Amino acid sequence: MAKNNQDRKLGVNPAHRRAMLMNLAENLIKHKRIKTTDSRAKALREYIEPMITKAKKGDLNSRRMVLKKLHKNAVQTLFDEIGPVYADRPGGYTRIIKLGFRNDDKAAMSLIEFVDFESGGETAVAKNENEKAE
Repeated sequence: MAKNNQDRKLGVNPAHRRAMLMNLAENLIKHKRIKTTDSRAKALREYIEPMITKAKKGDLNSRRMVLKKLHKNAVQTLFDEIGPVYADRPGGYTRIIKLGFRNDDKAAMSLIEFVDFESGGETAVAKNENEKAE
């Protein structure tokens, strides 16, 4: 009786899916926001939020568990920069903003970003509001 098999398949085989989610997670950690398809953004949110929860703990065991899913540089950034920012936040570390549809294949596009993360720039919501005002 197989239960709790609710992973998003994303139309690729399991090895490709793991590699794709790892690359998306590392790019999100590096750039703090990325533009991708809606289904990939939702899968990425399920993949990265438990890692941020482990980064909040900051202990060695949590770091080793995250190292199984990410490369060393991304783990260091996650534990040193991103984890302390969300130390008192109980969850919901990412935000998905729908951007419409891609022109060539009409795939639903989304912007996934960290919530309340000040990386020296504006948040995507503030940028969109500024563009609409102009």
